[in-house]
Amino acid sequence: MRIAVVGTGYVGLVSGASFAKLGHSVVCIDTNRSKIDQLKRGRIPIYEPGLQELVQQGAVARRLTFTSDVKSGLRQAQVVFICVGTPLGQHGGLADLSFVYDAAAMIAAHLRSFAVIATKSTVPVGTGEEIEAIIRKAVPNDNFAVVSNPEFLREGSAIEDFLRPNRIVIGTDHEEAGAVMRRLYAPLCADGAPLVLTSRRTAEMIKYAANAFLATKIAFVGELADLCERSGADIEEVAHGIGLDNRIGANFLRTGPGYGGSCFPKDTLSLLATAQQHNTRMRILETVVAVNQARKHAMVDKIVEACGGAVEGKTIAVLGLTFKADTDDMREAASLTILPALESLGAQIRSYDPAGMEQASKLLPSVRMATGVYECAEAADVLLILTEWAQFKTLDFELLKQVLRGKTIVDLRNLYQPASIASYGFTYVSLGRAAAGAIRPAIPQRPRGKRRRRNDGITIIATPPS
Repeated sequence: MRIAVVGTGYVGLVSGASFAKLGHSVVCIDTNRSKIDQLKRGRIPIYEPGLQELVQQGAVARRLTFTSDVKSGLRQAQVVFICVGTPLGQHGGLADLSFVYDAAAMIAAHLRSFAVIATKSTVPVGTGEEIEAIIRKAVPNDNFAVVSNPEFLREGSAIEDFLRPNRIVIGTDHEEAGAVMRRLYAPLCADGAPLVLTSRRTAEMIKYAANAFLATKIAFVGELADLCERSGADIEEVAHGIGLDNRIGANFLRTGPGYGGSCFPKDTLSLLATAQQHNTRMRILETVVAVNQARKHAMVDKIVEACGGAVEGKTIAVLGLTFKADTDDMREAASLTILPALESLGAQIRSYDPAGMEQASKLLPSVRMATGVYECAEAADVLLILTEWAQFKTLDFELLKQVLRGKTIVDLRNLYQPASIASYGFTYVSLGRAAAGAIRPAIPQRPRGKRRRRNDGITIIATPPS
């Protein structure tokens, strides 16, 4: 099929290159000529494992092209994907849909034959009707159909998520559009990907609901880690134990410094704003947002405590700056909250990140950047692990003993076992686990009182009044 993708950001590039791999003819459109020129030369503006190779394969096979000429890009398209950004708006957390509406108007100006307009951008419920109204002003006949086709791509594994999805969601009541979209995704469905065909508004809500629920899991396990740490339980084993329950699932049960990135922070706020528009509240989600913000600040307190109560004059070596591994995305990264707070308390920060330092240097100008792990750690008082990059999981602790001035490691991703790191002579601080050699918290006393055993075998404790 002939596909046009409007927007060459993260979603647009991954989707366009992946559709080309499936055998479709794809043209990616962007009004930013400089960006298009770079893509034509094979330069990818974002870091995503495997994307460079996938784009090159599509270009060599002549199934993937790039243009800033909107008219030529849309000329023969059967399906046009809107893949532009929907950042947080300035009022009440609602998504800024100006880029989506501009894309709709641009598409409308160049439609010449029937096409399906598919929205991959994350948009609030009801946006499909707004897009349809914009296009209908320029195309008054039924020469188009607007559908919702949300993406569920995780940064760092986006290509795998696209080519082997756990579901494909298509929102439309238009029979012909539904048939076109089913044909488009037929290769993936043939490999077993479930297809959810629903209404447009429901598809839009599915995207927001999925991200909000995953954010809730992250916030929950963060607070659970705090309780484990204080009660003597191990959050890693607790997460494993509950994750084996298929009603819960193991994904997104890793504790850390809170969620970040381009999706969860803005999508949770946008969903709350949508609820407010419809005169309802989502109290659990309100708490999730508050908990996530508080957690990043709580990590600052934890680091200061690990440093003996003060960081003034100390050098902290920070491994990882991006919001997660395998991406250069700095949006809402924990480092943007934690590192300035530590600097304000008098700490000197030196950092290393495998992919994020170019972006981070613009956002954290006072942080010194190192070229590698051990240069970063040289003569530092504390080593702080902020992002779970694979190379940070195999550190040479004998070498770290030689280059680090201090003997404290604060691991906010739980990459190591406490006893193992303590064996090298380090003080190892992680989340939701007792430090090696620490005294376990006392178990609270059971209530005292008279015990009475019922006939059904249950023991009742009658506690005397205090």
